[in-house]
Amino acid sequence: MSAETSTVHTDASGHGEHETMTKGRIWKVFFILLLITCVEFFIALVVAPKLGISSTIVNPIYIVLTLLKAYFIVAFFMHLKFEKVGLALAIIVPILFIIGLILVLTNESHYWIGLRM
Repeated sequence: MSAETSTVHTDASGHGEHETMTKGRIWKVFFILLLITCVEFFIALVVAPKLGISSTIVNPIYIVLTLLKAYFIVAFFMHLKFEKVGLALAIIVPILFIIGLILVLTNESHYWIGLRM
């Protein structure tokens, strides 16, 4: 009898872990991601060509919108928003270091390309 009780208790605790992620919230996040993607396409296909906006202005906008989409995907679909702080930091801190490394390497690549020309 005690084995059944512990099994049922374990199963019940497993279901409550991501209890706040409902079908309604999944659809809400989906439509937010869809809206952000539509804004990106609208900028790329309508706004930028008609107004003649250069890529130096449009690219940072794309980067910000893409990072916003990445946040929603990681937070809700990968359930990182509902995890404990330690696990979230274990995933987010290395990503920040990777982003910093990419920025530094991008800066250095401009230096090396300029030297070769």
